[in-house]
Amino acid sequence: MSRFFLITLWGLFIAIFSINICPLYSDQTIIVQMATHPPVIDGKGTDAVWAETQEIVTKDKIADIDITLKALYTKEEIFFLVSFPDPEESRNHKSWVWDEKIGIYKVGGDIEDVFVFKWSMESEAVDLTLKSDRGHKADIWFWKACRTDPTGYADDKLHILSSVKADRSTELQSNSGKPIYLTRKGDNGKSAYKTDIVTDYKGDKIAKYKNRKPAGSRADVRAKGLWENGVWTIEFARALITGNDDDVPFDTSMTYRFGVSKNEIAGRDINPKLDQPLYGSGDLSEILTMEFVR
Repeated sequence: MSRFFLITLWGLFIAIFSINICPLYSDQTIIVQMATHPPVIDGKGTDAVWAETQEIVTKDKIADIDITLKALYTKEEIFFLVSFPDPEESRNHKSWVWDEKIGIYKVGGDIEDVFVFKWSMESEAVDLTLKSDRGHKADIWFWKACRTDPTGYADDKLHILSSVKADRSTELQSNSGKPIYLTRKGDNGKSAYKTDIVTDYKGDKIAKYKNRKPAGSRADVRAKGLWENGVWTIEFARALITGNDDDVPFDTSMTYRFGVSKNEIAGRDINPKLDQPLYGSGDLSEILTMEFVR
């Protein structure tokens, strides 16, 4: 076998292997159109301005669904309209379930529906997946049907993927088999929910979380979802520039890399004990680019 043939064969193998393990950058571009007036963030998506807006469809390979995205902006804010199929509306999360034998509440396996935007905060193109061999920092918009939607927000967080282990980080394995560590942090401020600690019996199954109005940088992203006829529709809104260093600032002359996920991006294995086993095992399937136009 000739040396030329071996080199060519090896090059082909590397190319195929790379395609299989690495997402392509800028698989699609979503165009953010200038709006004459902002849409109402009510989860309905029926504002006339949305009907005139271009859409893209991206595949979530882990959830095995297509996600439709639209985007608009004004001088002050950016808006997204998201829709995807879901056979059931899940608005409860890890409910307290009474254990009669020992007389205490335990955490149940019911899981809320969620949706995640993940925005690169890096100046260079990087792999934003949890399998990346190179670390990154990302701005996370985490809509939760139980914990944030009732107050009209998404949870605003950070993902930090690093080769250096940090406190409370999760160890993962990169594409090359090296350990890499994911740290998930809430933005500065107060979340849209808190745990309700219950000791006395109040029913066989009760809510674990109480909703409240978020504050600070954690309240930057407004969001509202509506489930109807097997489809979630969610609308998001955020100031282009929040002034907070834990948020990605949107300059309308620039382009931005991001991805979305139907499931929480936490690096956990599939858990068959949950009523949504894929919860916590989400990741980006396609790297998208966002571009503003007037």
